[in-house]
Amino acid sequence: MATRVEDFSRQAALQAPVTSHRLPVQQNPSLNSEQRQQQQQQQQQQRRQQPSFGICFDVDGVLLNGTVPIPAAAKAIGRLLGEDGQLRVPINFVTNSLNRPTDRADQLSRVLGIQVSKQQIIQAPSPLSVFARIQDKFCLVVGQDNVLEIAADLGFKRTCTVEEVAVAYPLLDMVDHDNRRKISKFGYEEKPLQRIEAIVLMGEPKRWESALQIIVDLLRTDGQPRKDNEIVSVVKQLPVIACNMDLQFKDRALSPRFGHGAFLVCLEALYKKLTGDDLQYTSLVGKPSEITFRFAEHVLTKESQRMGHTDPIKTMYLVGDTPEVDIAGCNLYQRYIDRLRQSRHRDGNGNDIGNRSASNGKMRMEDGTLPGCRSVPDDAEFSAQTVERVVALLVCTGVYLPRPEQDREEEGDLRPVHGHRDFPSCAQLNEPARVCRDVEDAVEYILESENFEC
Repeated sequence: MATRVEDFSRQAALQAPVTSHRLPVQQNPSLNSEQRQQQQQQQQQQRRQQPSFGICFDVDGVLLNGTVPIPAAAKAIGRLLGEDGQLRVPINFVTNSLNRPTDRADQLSRVLGIQVSKQQIIQAPSPLSVFARIQDKFCLVVGQDNVLEIAADLGFKRTCTVEEVAVAYPLLDMVDHDNRRKISKFGYEEKPLQRIEAIVLMGEPKRWESALQIIVDLLRTDGQPRKDNEIVSVVKQLPVIACNMDLQFKDRALSPRFGHGAFLVCLEALYKKLTGDDLQYTSLVGKPSEITFRFAEHVLTKESQRMGHTDPIKTMYLVGDTPEVDIAGCNLYQRYIDRLRQSRHRDGNGNDIGNRSASNGKMRMEDGTLPGCRSVPDDAEFSAQTVERVVALLVCTGVYLPRPEQDREEEGDLRPVHGHRDFPSCAQLNEPARVCRDVEDAVEYILESENFEC
């Protein structure tokens, strides 16, 4: 169970000594100088052993505000470097943003003063790289800028954009008055376009109103919104995958800005209003989804192996700035791990043998209690699941702003819910293990907790 959120305004609480999870070598005053020196060397060796933990860093509000580096960011990463200037601890960057991984890696390399690889970048759609079944479908991909390039890099083979659908079916986008006048003056002609088989919402589009209209049209016509087609009242809904459920994100404006989650709220409300049915998601990826945190553990394990470490990762830390996204995601993943550990089958010798897929005999983990949209795909190829403890650290440099405890208690259940509708909403899920001043403070806490010296 997560500990109570600490009030950042009480500096003494943040500066309280932390309890190590590894017992240091005890000092014995009766030892002579040579024995004390040996003891100190033993203690130092213990602190310099391979780490059994890894760290996931959020980006916006933790390392950057928009494109402006947060001053503590480079210092925090510097605490994780050894004498050779190389990282001693496996890390990755888990963000709900949407960029080309190479661009984000280059940006963080400049800001943090280390070499960040694109394999360390986990963005909202990154887990889709293991969604083999959806990658072969003809998909509408929604987002901005290099969205089709990003989709191709993830393994999607046949894609199109909202703009291409609008060109193929000119009568759809009537919220565009320029399009209205063009059709009124010159007429229109529909162009052949293959049936849309799935919709992948990677990020908010530039023109929400046009995208909302076209997406709803596709959902109500089974992916074929021709003029001669009919609205189908009873139809199996097209698969819809949404990446990034953040209602808001922190930039440089006076308050957080609308995120992709706000676009999803609009889409869900319009679909419900027009059809009477709830929009059903095939998968929800990006924080706080359990799928994304499982993928983050997989990436941490790969990074640890690349560094030459052989010990498994037992503790995964995440440093974030949004309680309903970063912190809730950590706590949901802890629940996921706990359920898996309880449900694993054991052989006659009591050995853990996991759940085996009948189709290929490979080890895989299942959690039947999760709704389908939050379940890890059964064909996903992941490293072994080894993390036992997930620790959420909340910083005060982004979306979260500390408030006096009295205000929080008086606010109670009246506080608006910012999380996505398909995730549980309870105050306990949003409680971090610790509130930290900034990312440097968080890293200091981690190293002290792990009794680890870089």
